[in-house]
Amino acid sequence: MSKRTLTRRSFLAGTGAALAGLAAGPAFAANVAPRLSPMEKLNIAGIGVGGQGRSDLNQMSHENIVALCDVDDNRGGPSFERWPEARRFRDFRRMFDEMANEIDAVVIATPDHTHAVAALTAMQLGKHVYVEKPLTHSIMEARALRDAAHKYGVVTQMGNQGLASEGVRRTCERIWSGAIGDVHTVHMWTNRPIWPQGIDRPAETHDVPDHVDWDLWLGPAPDRPYHDSYLPFNWRGWWDFGTGALGDMGAHRNEYFMAMRPGSPLSVEVIRQDGINEETFPNSSVIRYEFPARDGMVPFTAYWYDGGEKPAIEDMPEGFPAEQLEGETGQAFLGTEGFIPGNIKEGFEEPPEMLPRSVGHYQEFIQACKGGPQTWSNFDYAAPVTETVLLGNVALRAGEKIEWDGEKVTNIESANEFLHREYRDGWSLTY
Repeated sequence: MSKRTLTRRSFLAGTGAALAGLAAGPAFAANVAPRLSPMEKLNIAGIGVGGQGRSDLNQMSHENIVALCDVDDNRGGPSFERWPEARRFRDFRRMFDEMANEIDAVVIATPDHTHAVAALTAMQLGKHVYVEKPLTHSIMEARALRDAAHKYGVVTQMGNQGLASEGVRRTCERIWSGAIGDVHTVHMWTNRPIWPQGIDRPAETHDVPDHVDWDLWLGPAPDRPYHDSYLPFNWRGWWDFGTGALGDMGAHRNEYFMAMRPGSPLSVEVIRQDGINEETFPNSSVIRYEFPARDGMVPFTAYWYDGGEKPAIEDMPEGFPAEQLEGETGQAFLGTEGFIPGNIKEGFEEPPEMLPRSVGHYQEFIQACKGGPQTWSNFDYAAPVTETVLLGNVALRAGEKIEWDGEKVTNIESANEFLHREYRDGWSLTY
């Protein structure tokens, strides 16, 4: 099979319609790989099986967990004990070399910077993939995974569990039915980061613990000495490894993707931030996205707040309940005739169900792998969500407002360098 190396040039030249599919709801892969029958059990491998990876596998434990891969023996320990019959690996590439014919699906919950290389390797082998949010570390990677899902005809899903909830789907139906008139503003806030940001790289180095393969943990990221400030959780705050507060919670807070059918933003601007540097994300930020009109829907503005930042009550419409802003995380849709949560326009009648109800986020993936309907958070949906989320990080690094045409930054050429990054020798993203 021929491979084509994904370069910045080829990325910018293609896939300009990546976001268009959201106009009609989730789209699905055109080619469909063979599925198991509903009566068979999937053979599932986990890559990154500590923390969230263990939680994901627990939700699929009624299937066969056949392989477990983690570069940290201690972090993966509880999973190794939970599934003692599963084969253990540190390097997912070796796992695929030795067990490719024994694996049907792969659950990937590594740090953000290795999502894409692990997922693409699995898809090239015809394996269905479940990838924790954010889908990828960069915009270029998100588009590559979406395209690969079509090319290899595999089932895909990103781990934004809330998309399967009754509340999200009901909110969509209410907005589409005019419950609050034309939605013109969306506010989203989170308590992240709950790890250190706004700090410099540590000057001292630490010995690598015996239970960690540091070279494999770095994967495609630039080489640097080991330090325990990166593992096992605080990697999220470092540009080389994580995607910050936006990457951690953006896929969860971005329910407006379903409700607003936004397409690609026109611009992204950092309103304020505190503490950003070359090594880590800021301590806090407020970011504004501007979206164009869509079929039957007016232009709207979306505001992202993290690090304790929130919308001010003065910025909200009259009657908006102040207590809604007291929670550490939240979201508000503001329309011409009301707002959600809270104030539905007078006389509004609840619409009938317009979206199918989910059998459960994880069960969607299992059923799709066995010939059932495609998942709602498949990569045709997840890649555009990830792209918009990560455009906030591009704006943070650019240091000024960026204008976006759906493929590239048009007003600051140098900002396009932040759509991807070079991989360390020995690692590549090919398809």
